[in-house]
Amino acid sequence: MGKRTKSGTAQSKETENVPAPSLNRREWIHLGIVLAVAVSVYVTHSLLRFRNFDAKGYDLGIFDQAVRQYALFNAPIVPIKGVDFHLLGDHFHPILALLAPFYWVWDDPRMLGIVMALALASCAIPIYLFTRRRGSHVASLLAAIAVLAWWPFQAMVNWEFHEVTLGVPVMGWVVWAIDARRHWLAAGLSLILLTVREDMGVTLIAIALVLALRKAWAQTALLVVAGVLGYYFATEVVIPHYSPDGEFGYWQFTALGPDMSSSLLYMITNPFAALAVLFDHPLKVGLWLLHFVPLWFLPFLSPYTLMAAPLLLSRLFNDRLNLWAPVYQYDAIISVVFLMAAIDGLHRAVGWWAKRGKTRSRMMTIFTASVVGCAVVGTAFFPQVFPFHRTFSGELWTKKEKAEAFERAVDLIPDDVCVEAADNAIPHLVDRTYVSLHGVIGDTLSTWMIIDTDVEELGGWDPLTPDEALVRAERLGFEVVTEDDHGVWVLQRDAPVDPVCSSYLPGD
Repeated sequence: MGKRTKSGTAQSKETENVPAPSLNRREWIHLGIVLAVAVSVYVTHSLLRFRNFDAKGYDLGIFDQAVRQYALFNAPIVPIKGVDFHLLGDHFHPILALLAPFYWVWDDPRMLGIVMALALASCAIPIYLFTRRRGSHVASLLAAIAVLAWWPFQAMVNWEFHEVTLGVPVMGWVVWAIDARRHWLAAGLSLILLTVREDMGVTLIAIALVLALRKAWAQTALLVVAGVLGYYFATEVVIPHYSPDGEFGYWQFTALGPDMSSSLLYMITNPFAALAVLFDHPLKVGLWLLHFVPLWFLPFLSPYTLMAAPLLLSRLFNDRLNLWAPVYQYDAIISVVFLMAAIDGLHRAVGWWAKRGKTRSRMMTIFTASVVGCAVVGTAFFPQVFPFHRTFSGELWTKKEKAEAFERAVDLIPDDVCVEAADNAIPHLVDRTYVSLHGVIGDTLSTWMIIDTDVEELGGWDPLTPDEALVRAERLGFEVVTEDDHGVWVLQRDAPVDPVCSSYLPGD
């Protein structure tokens, strides 16, 4: 196994040169069982949410419309975002086109939940292999279970789908490849991230920094150039070309500056003020604690943490409060890096004071078991952060009267019409109508509406309230079809169906 080293750096180099032990059939079966259980839980939670009308147009409906159009070999026009809205004018995620074949099998929004389950569960493989180079089979299996049961993965599944889902396993394999000193493979996998989202260009530069620490100069140069060019191409060429406003609309860092250059200058000239922004709200502090306390702050001992830094810091610097909350899809991709960094950090720390063998293996098992324990306790007692609580407690298994009311409303809507619907009704209409949110597609296209008066707002970037939607419906000549069925209203107006509506989806 090698000689004892006093230096953490030397210990790290020694580990890099030790290949992972070959897995026997029994170990592969154990890992396969973990993956199968995770997929089953993810799919079950997703399907129950869909059945209960918990899934929403933002984001499940948006991505269904995009992938559905890709499957038809059309541009990703998404009515939920607006008339003739090309989704590449919102974010840069051409990787979504690869999901088209899944819709040839089953063209249903629930298919995205299945794809997401498979993608997230596959992350267990690189994490297991990464840990196996440092610990026992048990510790490695616990690490795989830990990431699959951890709150960021639960939050991602609870959010139905997001393009970042497809980048989560890629990031895990990038860390594994760097750790195995397969630097060209790591660089090649990193390039895939450019197709996931426009901000991944900055992540590539962070990955390049880690490769530079390994003195992989050619790969470092490649990723720096690719990261800069990829970010520029996405935000200055593609998105402005397709955006209705002709520009990239997601620069929201006014605490730092109106644009990237001024923000960078502010961080250089006012580093302490910029640092304070990262902790200036309880949600931000909570996010730091949720990520690092259960991991014993060990990620800070590993250079791999640098790879997740741009994604985490960009959220905390952002103006949008919802980006700071731990209930959305944003944390899954960085949680993979942080767990692997924690495992690497523990390996380094133990190497400073303990011999190889039982002590190191025991510490790795204790650590991974503690993370699994946190996930179990969180799921049992903290449903706000661990949403699988609703599945395991039985709450999601009971179909509520509100869901049945939505179901009755959706059944009244004919095929191939334009509909303005409440956010929760949209995923149940995307496969047979031209559906959008209230007030998004103008005043002339829709002939049907579904309004939920029990919510504060009806969904979207600039949402209408239920009262505003009802007043607007009356002004546009809509008449009530069903009134206040557990808060759900269905309205219709006598007008011809616009060809835009009837031609959006192909007929049977």
